Amino acid sequence: MGVRKALTIAGSDSGGGAGIQADLKTFQELGVFGMSALTAVTAQNTLGVQAVFPITAGAVIQQIRSIGEDLGTDAIKTGMLFSADIIEAVSKEIIRYGWGNVVVDPVMIAKGGASLLQTEAVTALKEYLLPLSFVVTPNIPETEVLVGMTITTLEDKKEAAKRLIDMGTKHVILKGGHDEQTTESMDILYDGRDFQYFTSKRVLTKNTHGTGCTFSAAIAAGLANGLSIQHAAALAKEFIQAAIENDLGIGSGHGPTNHWAYNRGKVLF
Repeated sequence: MGVRKALTIAGSDSGGGAGIQADLKTFQELGVFGMSALTAVTAQNTLGVQAVFPITAGAVIQQIRSIGEDLGTDAIKTGMLFSADIIEAVSKEIIRYGWGNVVVDPVMIAKGGASLLQTEAVTALKEYLLPLSFVVTPNIPETEVLVGMTITTLEDKKEAAKRLIDMGTKHVILKGGHDEQTTESMDILYDGRDFQYFTSKRVLTKNTHGTGCTFSAAIAAGLANGLSIQHAAALAKEFIQAAIENDLGIGSGHGPTNHWAYNRGKVLF
C-alpha cells in the first residue's frame, strides 16, 4: 500500500493543543505522513486565543499546490479556514486535483470563546466546501449555525444531519461532546440512509482543548489508511476517548488532550 499521506488545511495553534499541531500529532500516531497548509497563525494557549493573523488566500493556494504538484494526498482535513476567500480558494484547489476523502471540521469558535470563522465564511462553507466533503464533523453549536435550528433532542440531531446531507456532504458525524445532559458522549454517523451511533463514557474534565481537531484528524488518518467511514469513525472515537481520559494536566485553562495515549496508554509525569 506504500506510505499513506494526509493533508491538513487549518490554522496554527501556538499552544500545540489544537489546529495543525494537533492534526499532525494525530496523523503521526496513526501511521500517516502528515502535511499542512496554514490558513492563519494564532497566538493562543489554554486560556484562550490572544490574536489571529490570517494568511492570504494566495499563500494558502500556493501551499496546497506545492503538495498537489509533488506529494499528493490520500485524505484532506480542513479546520479553521477563517474567511470566505480562503474557503473558496481551498475548494477550487480540491477540485483542481480531484481529491477525495475530504473531512471538513467546521471550526467556528475556540474553547475560550473567540470567533474563528467570519460570518460570511459560513455561507461560503455551505456553498463551496460542504458539497466537496466526504464527511463533515460539526459539534452541536456548529451544527445549529450551519442548519439554522436549535438542537436539544435526538430527533433534532437526526433532522440536522439530514439537512447537512441535503447541503451536499456524503456523510455527517454529529459530535455529542457538548450535550452534557447525559453520562455518555454519543456521536451520530449518517450516510443519507442509515444512522449509526458511537458512544463513550463522558469524562468530566476541563482539559478538552483540541478535541474536535484531533477527532477529525483521526478520521482523515483512517480514511487515508483505507478504512471505511464506519471504521474510521470508530477509530477516531477510541483515539479521542483515550486522549481525553489521559489528559496531560498542563496549562491553567482548557488544557490539551494526550495524543500519545491511544498507542502508549497513560503517560505519567
